[in-house]
Amino acid sequence: MPHATFTFTDLKRILLEGSGAPEGIELDENVLDTEFGRLGYDSLALLETAGRVEREYGVSLEESILSDAPTPRSFVTAVAAHLGATAAA
Repeated sequence: MPHATFTFTDLKRILLEGSGAPEGIELDENVLDTEFGRLGYDSLALLETAGRVEREYGVSLEESILSDAPTPRSFVTAVAAHLGATAAA
């Protein structure tokens, strides 16, 4: 059954499972507005993350989410909004 919510905790878990921990950076609430590139996550890591979100949450994300959501906060907001729109449909 697909999940109805997506939080920073969910994103953190998926990032760590798929791409590992960035060297020298603690993934905590202080990085919410830091660009993924500055955190050590490249485009391949983000593609992996988006794919894992799609499989785990049963959604289809637009490719533009990766360019439109350059920070953890914006990514979480975009996925959560998508889940809300999907649930309302």
